[in-house]
Amino acid sequence: MAILPIIEAPDPRLKIKAKPVKAVDDRLRQLLDDMVETMHAAPGIGLAGPQVGSELRILVIDLARDGAPPAPMKFINPEIVWASEETRPWEEGCLSLPEQFAEVERPVEVMVRYLDETGKKQEVHAKELLAVCLQHEMDHLEGILFVDHISALRRNMILRKMTKTKKLKATVSA
Repeated sequence: MAILPIIEAPDPRLKIKAKPVKAVDDRLRQLLDDMVETMHAAPGIGLAGPQVGSELRILVIDLARDGAPPAPMKFINPEIVWASEETRPWEEGCLSLPEQFAEVERPVEVMVRYLDETGKKQEVHAKELLAVCLQHEMDHLEGILFVDHISALRRNMILRKMTKTKKLKATVSA
């Protein structure tokens, strides 16, 4: 397995709509394993293909906390087939926008259909944090960041801060 570089905003690759996976094979399974390792190392609870430079509709999630054994979930070609009418604000962050957080209003429950890493069709009825994490990561597959759900003023503030930080890092490493 390998730790992959995580693309940080503002980077145009994060705005690309991901393409469906046509075949579940060993190369894809390796990429999913690398994404799990990358997510754990970051550390984070979710990671989508576009965040590591893949244009495929894949994502990984692991909500295990506080010394619990890892419990990664891998989703290929996920799609929301149902969402609750009830919504709630959640404070979200993102590995592609380090140290940036904002409240985003999302459905409390979703039903997601996807392929597992064997290529078998699956469905999960997700609630609370899993539902939010799935929606957040699936947004990445559409080229949407969590900051796209907040006010333009707040979003521009966060993205300007990210640009400034990137320039500073580039200057320091040069």
